[in-house]
Amino acid sequence: METELKSLRIDRAQKIASGPSPQPIRWIAFALALSGSIGLALLVFRGLTTTTEVQVSRTKSSATEHDSEPSSVLEATGYIVAAHKIEVASKVPGKVAWIGVEKGEKVKQGQVLVRLEDYEYRAQALQAQGNFDNLKAKLDELEHGSRPQEVSRASAEFQSATADLRNYQVTLVRTRVLVTQGILARQSLDDAQQKYEAQLGRVASLEQTYALTKLGPREEQIASMRAQGEQARGNLAYAKTQLDGTVIRAPVAGTILDRNVEKGEFVTTGFVGDRGAKGYVVSLADLSDLQVELDIDQNNFAKLQPAQPAVVTTDAYPDRKYTGRIVEISPQADRQKATVQIKVEIENPDSYLRPDMNASVAFQEEKTATANPRPAAQVVIPRSAVRDGSVFIVIGGLALRRQLVLQGAGANELTVSRGLAGGENLITNPPAGLKDGDRVRVR
Repeated sequence: METELKSLRIDRAQKIASGPSPQPIRWIAFALALSGSIGLALLVFRGLTTTTEVQVSRTKSSATEHDSEPSSVLEATGYIVAAHKIEVASKVPGKVAWIGVEKGEKVKQGQVLVRLEDYEYRAQALQAQGNFDNLKAKLDELEHGSRPQEVSRASAEFQSATADLRNYQVTLVRTRVLVTQGILARQSLDDAQQKYEAQLGRVASLEQTYALTKLGPREEQIASMRAQGEQARGNLAYAKTQLDGTVIRAPVAGTILDRNVEKGEFVTTGFVGDRGAKGYVVSLADLSDLQVELDIDQNNFAKLQPAQPAVVTTDAYPDRKYTGRIVEISPQADRQKATVQIKVEIENPDSYLRPDMNASVAFQEEKTATANPRPAAQVVIPRSAVRDGSVFIVIGGLALRRQLVLQGAGANELTVSRGLAGGENLITNPPAGLKDGDRVRVR
């Protein structure tokens, strides 16, 4: 019994010497690796979603020191319009095969906007080319004159006919003698005489042909063929112009305001209304050349004059001011409205302006603007906001970099003439590690 109890006793020294079981060690290593991966993922996620807290101030347009705001002589409302709106039409009628622009897209001068099906125009151009080449070859033939082989052939035919004429002449003399002697009938003499006279005429004809062959074609023939060639050249040029007209290009650089056609629609060269064929394919304008169109009451018309300065604002962005100047005064009034149309050119347009926006115009005194000239859209900002000639503004929770053109500098402030227009949320003290496009949160 004692021996059996000893066999059941646990030998602790042997267990400690043999070490722990490898199975728990593997589980511990796996848990440590998993926790490290989770921690690294959390660090990366926090780095990607980090939002920098910044302090901002709203910029405002400011006059230079010692300047006074020009007084307004008249305020009026109107609409922003493109100074030169172009409706691009097709030179030839046809079906739209391809259109490569969308509304709002900017295009360059000469850029392809629309392609029409050109099968018929291409065939007409090939036909005109063939006709021109044919007439050109005929003209070259006339101008080069007769070939030596043709002259030799005409000479040989003339000489052969002359030899035959001699034989007919000998036969005629012999026949006449035999008829006189009563050996041959009178009919034989008549036949011989007829053959001789016929050959005499043939010899005369071949002699003229030989002479003309040596001289070559007449000048009148060459002139007539040359005129036909010029006519064919004109037809070919017209056919090529029609073929080129199937590719519609932008006449000027600008922005697409409206796209009037779709693939498969038929366009024509004239205006036909909303139904059926379309009169134009797109309309475009240069949005850097904008004007405000206003109807001024005749009672206030005397307050305005050509080139008078003005300040333009819009209902959509009332904090943004634009300088302007009268560029057009209608030569006639509208008797129904008792108004005169005025157009004011916007001298510093930007991407905030759109055609057909409501706009308010404050016309200023010419002498005030002349006595105190100042650059457009001046903005005063603190020095602390500038880093390497640029600043950061907050738009949609992102920090966006803007390059500046400075007008003047003070002890703690800088005057900006380009890069800011007023009304932006400016980061006053940008952190050292802030980059363009970083997410930020306004303090």
